Amino acid sequence: MTRAELDKKPTDVRRMFDAVAKRYDVTNTVLSAGIDRHWRKEMIAAVGARPGDRVLDLAAGTGVSSVPFAEAGVHVVPCDFSVGMLQAGKKVRPTLNFVAGDGTKLPFADDTFDAVTISFGLRNFVDTVAGLKEMRRVTRPGGRLVVCEFSHPTNGAFRTLYLEYLMKGLPAIAKAASSSPDAYVYLAESIRAWHDQAGLARLLQEAGWTHVEHRNLTGGIVALHRGVA
Repeated sequence: MTRAELDKKPTDVRRMFDAVAKRYDVTNTVLSAGIDRHWRKEMIAAVGARPGDRVLDLAAGTGVSSVPFAEAGVHVVPCDFSVGMLQAGKKVRPTLNFVAGDGTKLPFADDTFDAVTISFGLRNFVDTVAGLKEMRRVTRPGGRLVVCEFSHPTNGAFRTLYLEYLMKGLPAIAKAASSSPDAYVYLAESIRAWHDQAGLARLLQEAGWTHVEHRNLTGGIVALHRGVA
């Protein structure tokens, strides 16, 4: 798959992530010049989970985003629909309880979690609103959602440079760093085609989340969206 159309085929997306699983974490750090670590720390802080809380970490991949929760005494469940990602994660993080699951049809009961979070995976859902509704279904009343996702830089000149990097620089670097560089053409286009901050906020509200708000990181390259069930 090389085109990032918003009517994505789940089997194609799953196959793509299976292919990049081997070097996924390393490649992301290289492509973001290490800033991805800062984004994940901000996500963890925004969730505000306490010891004993149950947190669903969706699109968790190899579990790198789940580790800080586990270390803080949180009952975290890393969930992803790419078996390749889960297998790669289990090799390096065997203590995490990985679960295979489709974000639009989650294998959990209603009101299971105190919080749900998803980092850099929502834009790959075949149906964004359906996924957000599922996240709300499995979150207890008063529980929270935090979405960490690529967004639109707020400065026009910076946005132009950023898009130039996405479409030319990112695929070139991925050739040297990734186990499946062609996948990063899709990833670059999916970022460019994704909703802006206000657009994603409207989708959260449409899915039934309340008290929706967002905060920009790194000039709007990434945005944290929060909602309450």
